[in-house]
Amino acid sequence: MGKQALTAPMRAIGLMSGTSLDGIDIALIETDGESRVRRMSGVSAPYPEAFRIKLRQAIGDAQRAGDRSQRPGCLGEVERELTERHADAVLRFIGNLALQPSAIDLIGFHGQTVLHRPEAGITLQLGDGALLAELTGIDVVHDMRAADVAAGGQGAPLVPVYHRALAAPLPQRPLAMLNIGGVANVTWIGRDGQLLAFDTGPGNAMVDDWMMARAGQACDLDGEMAGRGRAHEAYVAEYLRHSHFSAGPPKSLDRNAFAVEMVSELSLEDGAATLTAFAAAAIARAREHMPVEPQLWVICGGGRRNRTLMSMIAGLVENAVVPAEAVGLDGDTIEAEAWAYLAVRSWSGLPLTYPGTTGVEVAMTGGVLARHQA
Repeated sequence: MGKQALTAPMRAIGLMSGTSLDGIDIALIETDGESRVRRMSGVSAPYPEAFRIKLRQAIGDAQRAGDRSQRPGCLGEVERELTERHADAVLRFIGNLALQPSAIDLIGFHGQTVLHRPEAGITLQLGDGALLAELTGIDVVHDMRAADVAAGGQGAPLVPVYHRALAAPLPQRPLAMLNIGGVANVTWIGRDGQLLAFDTGPGNAMVDDWMMARAGQACDLDGEMAGRGRAHEAYVAEYLRHSHFSAGPPKSLDRNAFAVEMVSELSLEDGAATLTAFAAAAIARAREHMPVEPQLWVICGGGRRNRTLMSMIAGLVENAVVPAEAVGLDGDTIEAEAWAYLAVRSWSGLPLTYPGTTGVEVAMTGGVLARHQA
């Protein structure tokens, strides 16, 4: 997308579903895509369980995709339903704010990641940007990972440039912004604004899958089950032998990079504790790649609600570990806010990814603009 000069900040909505199967996070911000960010409102729209089942099937069917344009199995049907659900969520959101679609300049649409294999040059997020623009009457920027992967980058994480904008008022440096979604990713921000970012390992995905398979529950609410169990360190150590942890950044992971079957003989509680301990240990291992230990860890994403996970992380790293709310942010909406911010940067032709975040050779923009028909 060619650079377009902004005469005023844009009002943008970000939509994030990502690797989690929970639902859609929605956020509205006003920004110039650079230093000016006004956080306005945010909500979550949970998926019904019936649609989560479809998404699980879509993740399975996506493994047969040879390139990002293919939609084997149920993917085409699920993509349309997912897009329609996003459109309904946007219209409800702006309606509750007493706004019209014309009051919104842009939507940043992430879509649902069903396959992420940058080493094979493929990243696949379900979501029809043109259909979303048609259904909402708002221009949509989507497919923001693809250009980076095509240029040899990891296509993730994309949020670091927004993390840096949010961290500007905070005095601690270096600082780590850690997002714990289905996969966990960290942004290390140096004293002079240097960025280093990568996926640390699993976030909530493995525990969520374990709880669904063993208890029919979508997650380990508040980490209660893991808190009752005993982490089996031998399994944690075995998981940590994966090549991801010895590789230097940039690096990213597919949601299904690790198999829960390794702990299948454990009890419900011990399995939850072991998988939670693995996520925490993977996060702590991330420090090996940081030039200097962070003075502060700011945690966003659904994982910050898992008290057992938060306690485990705090026990493994130096310095304070705090939820985003402790520094005046909303840990539920940061990722969605980021996608709104990135959409404005894409519209303006500003970089989304950098050598220190995705490993792409030069800083580059990305995204596809789908204009609504007036």
